[in-house]
Amino acid sequence: MYNILTLNKIAAIGTDNFDKAAYNVADAIDNPDAIMVRSASMLDMQFGDNLLAIARAGAGVNNIPVERCSEEGICVFNTPGANANAVKELVIAGLLLASRKVPAAIDWAKTLKGNGAEVGKMVEKGKSQFAGPEILGKTLGIVGLGAIGVKVANTALSLGMSVVGYDPFLSVNAALGLKPGVKIVKNLTDIYAEADYITLHLPYNKDTKDTVNAESLAKMKDGVRILNFARGELVNSADIIAALESGKAAAYVTDFPSDEVIGVDGVVAIPHLGASTPESEDNCAYMAAIELIDYIENGKITNSVNLPDCELAKTADHLVCVIHKNVPSMFTQITAIVSEAGGNIENVVSKSKKDWAYTMLDVTGDVKESCATIEHIDGVTKVRVL
Repeated sequence: MYNILTLNKIAAIGTDNFDKAAYNVADAIDNPDAIMVRSASMLDMQFGDNLLAIARAGAGVNNIPVERCSEEGICVFNTPGANANAVKELVIAGLLLASRKVPAAIDWAKTLKGNGAEVGKMVEKGKSQFAGPEILGKTLGIVGLGAIGVKVANTALSLGMSVVGYDPFLSVNAALGLKPGVKIVKNLTDIYAEADYITLHLPYNKDTKDTVNAESLAKMKDGVRILNFARGELVNSADIIAALESGKAAAYVTDFPSDEVIGVDGVVAIPHLGASTPESEDNCAYMAAIELIDYIENGKITNSVNLPDCELAKTADHLVCVIHKNVPSMFTQITAIVSEAGGNIENVVSKSKKDWAYTMLDVTGDVKESCATIEHIDGVTKVRVL
């Protein structure tokens, strides 16, 4: 029986995939075999020896100590693309909110309550202060062309915008998913020079922190409108506020309110609603559950943030699955132990992702006990025999 701990409420369409005869899914479990999480912070959480994997029902993993998980042989999954449509729809709404001053106009209209028959006249007299441009014919710059960025690009084209995209890690699948007409540039400065609107769709790390700052803002068009539905830390709060006050930026729409930006003229602060749709929560929960089941039962890795995608069909007696550092001679040491134990390796696959690697061996022979020796190899963090 495998024990699955849920740290947040996970949609039933996901948890119902676990066979009740083989899995116990609950929100109070000691030393679980796997964890499903949405937004709960795990940064200070201590993990038991049984923990095989963590599945984040969402894309960002800033709430998970990924590097520590790698050191402890824990595979960390996320669900890229599962909430892409939900975020895309809110980004499109953000484009309009940035242009037409809709939130400020609605707030102003509320102040007219109690003026009776005069409301109509007051509306006509005051509405000009909320005038804003149409998005038709304007240029949208997209920084990051992953699952969300591609959907935003294609929708913006359909709305009559020109679209310029930048992504130094553009995948083949993402490129194939773009509609003809999306212009791909090789430098962020090209985005800054051309775009009337800029939307951010990149992960947050030490290299992307404060992507929008005083220096990058200076390279943008006067009156640029910036949308941030990725991570709050991508935009320097003090610098964007200064840009709004000077007129360099006309609007900042963010899904990540902070004390600094709330209430600032020109800021539309949305309370992190990007993935807050029932469809998105269902998609994320389902994908996370399937990833865990595949890994626990078959050793298959799909959408891991710390280990490579990897799979090998079991055709012999055992699948030997090893998480290890991506260093020379590791593969040789692993296979030597299996061979010395009398195992015949029928098939093998070994892949790496940055500092870490995952090796799977399809083995004939009773090697289960001897494979425990592999755990003593320096750099090996987890060994499983299925």
